[in-house]
Amino acid sequence: MRLSARVDYALRAMAELAAADAPRTVDQLSAAQRIPNKYLESILGELRRGGLLRSQRGPDGGYRLARTPAEISIADVIRALDGELANVRGNRPEHLEYVGAAAPLQEVWIALRASERVILEGVTLAHVAANEMPPSVVALIANPSAWT
Repeated sequence: MRLSARVDYALRAMAELAAADAPRTVDQLSAAQRIPNKYLESILGELRRGGLLRSQRGPDGGYRLARTPAEISIADVIRALDGELANVRGNRPEHLEYVGAAAPLQEVWIALRASERVILEGVTLAHVAANEMPPSVVALIANPSAWT
């Protein structure tokens, strides 16, 4: 899986907002996570249009999460910026057709997407902000031999 800088920056900014007790400005988020200000501003606008953030003007203004941190998964943030979690050449795995010896690849891509979803939908901003991963992720981290 390859995550773009845009998604990485978005997740870092969202983690800051999940841990915050008040709205945060672009400047505050940019400084806290060392993200280029103009680039972050564009990303936050996309997240707002995607329904994950709210913005507020004024002296107490800034960005805040549109839902509680426990209601926003890592997958939600990725989808808001990049669309589907796993695709092959822009297609959903179940829409692919392979022939001959390559036919089983479709099943591999479907299984890969299912595995990604288990992790990315199971980890919320609340988990990240509290530095407490759900048991399914802790089990994967604790057993690296299962990765190979």
